[in-house]
Amino acid sequence: MADTYTQCYMHLVFTPKKRDALIQMTWKNDLEKYITGIVQHYEHKMLAIGSMPDHVHLLIGYNVNQLIPKLMEQIKTSSNEWIKNKKLSKFKFEWQKGYGAFTYSRSQLDGVVKYILNQEEHHRKKTFREEYLELLKEYDIPFKKEYLFDFF
Repeated sequence: MADTYTQCYMHLVFTPKKRDALIQMTWKNDLEKYITGIVQHYEHKMLAIGSMPDHVHLLIGYNVNQLIPKLMEQIKTSSNEWIKNKKLSKFKFEWQKGYGAFTYSRSQLDGVVKYILNQEEHHRKKTFREEYLELLKEYDIPFKKEYLFDFF
């Protein structure tokens, strides 16, 4: 009897509602650990996670038995509740609807991991808006500006 083998790598990008800069340096590492736990709970493999005050990047070894929308719902719902319960934000914290999901080949992983882990340095040169629009264009993803993340 034949087995099924898959190898998929997914880069996920999401933001707090209205792209508010609510992720604080004092708790961003704990948030990253919490999100990693969610990803691993659903049998995906966390390869890299990097958060900035106004967005989060994940690179995962994707378990094809779970749909991306369901995974993103779990990540956002659970981490939102965790942030509220821990009272980490002085302001109302919510994740914005929508996300970006981009695939990569195994040969591209090192570059993507470095990119995600060096977000602070990367954003000294480029805004999140510029970065996100470049990803959409690179992947030839048609989009309507009114449905993009709220960029301030």
